[in-house]
Amino acid sequence: MNKQVKMIALVAGEASGDLLGSHLIEALKQSLPNARFIGIGGPKMQAAGMEIMFPMDKLAVFGVIDALIHYRELLGIRNKLKASLIATPPDLFIGIDAPDFNLDLEIVLKQRGIPTVHYVSPSIWAWRGERIHKIKNAVSHILTLFPFEAAIYEKAGIPVTYVGHPLADMLPEIPKRDLMREQMRIQKQTKVFALLPGSRRSEVRYLAATYIETARQILKKLPDAQFLVPLASRETRTIFEDTLWKLEAQELPITMLFGHAHDAMIAADGVLVASGTATLEAALLKRPMVITYKMLPLTYWLSKRKAYLPYVGLPNVLAGKFVVPEILQDDATPENLAQALLNLVGDKNAVAELEILFGHMHTQLKQDTAHKAAQAILPYLTDITAPA
Repeated sequence: MNKQVKMIALVAGEASGDLLGSHLIEALKQSLPNARFIGIGGPKMQAAGMEIMFPMDKLAVFGVIDALIHYRELLGIRNKLKASLIATPPDLFIGIDAPDFNLDLEIVLKQRGIPTVHYVSPSIWAWRGERIHKIKNAVSHILTLFPFEAAIYEKAGIPVTYVGHPLADMLPEIPKRDLMREQMRIQKQTKVFALLPGSRRSEVRYLAATYIETARQILKKLPDAQFLVPLASRETRTIFEDTLWKLEAQELPITMLFGHAHDAMIAADGVLVASGTATLEAALLKRPMVITYKMLPLTYWLSKRKAYLPYVGLPNVLAGKFVVPEILQDDATPENLAQALLNLVGDKNAVAELEILFGHMHTQLKQDTAHKAAQAILPYLTDITAPA
């Protein structure tokens, strides 16, 4: 193995990428203890030893319209980063998700002889499949989180490794629900709903009022129900609190948590969750869920127009069919969401079937992801021959 100090540049755009990046850095350090990591990341990547060049939250925009609003700022960051990496070329560039930001950067770096790895396949199986041509020009290697993705890249002649999903390694295969309820001082017989409105400020702005009114609707049928709302940041907590005041809903039995989303889901009988990685977390924690989402009408229309699949939630995508309800945009009324949650939680057979199905998903996705990802990357950083 080459003992020269290696410089590895990484870019992650949101919390899920920060988690992936931190685990990958730790795994790479086992083989390259002196490696230097630089780029854009969050607190987890920084704690793992990465030098942060730009704050990650600048990249955390959502949807076409939001991206257009922040276009000049994003372009400025990418141009500064590109100039820095061209002036002092890293031995490897790893783009973690954030394809709209990373792929263009990867194309330039790859053309200059810098190996590029893209970690997390863009959702080309769901929409914008034509991006595979751009991906082929951009990457030396792609790492996929889901098993069905690898065949798409193999067919296109793109070097690919299926590495599984890190959440499947992290989360317990058999969550200790009774113990969690005991720790949270929740009675066994109490019906508990975890409400997850997303990690981005824009998501919480769109969903907070709907979630609060959904809780009101559930309480009409289950007066003793309790609600847990994990929020990812001070900003999202403030948005949710402000909405509670505006709706005069402070008396509702809603407990806001700073983080602790997994604890909330483990303790819950049912989960109302914004479409995204949290839907996979709920599945891996074997919880029945209703998936919802709201966004700017134009963004939703553009997304729906280009979609190939009838579902957006990861549990349904992985199953290849609707296994949990998805209630989106104008259909996502408090009445509809409450009824769907109550129907699901009240059907013991459906809950038992979901637990079995989600158990199979967990087994399939548990691959020791960080280790597999590092092993796929190391040939680009050592004397082992790897394609550039």
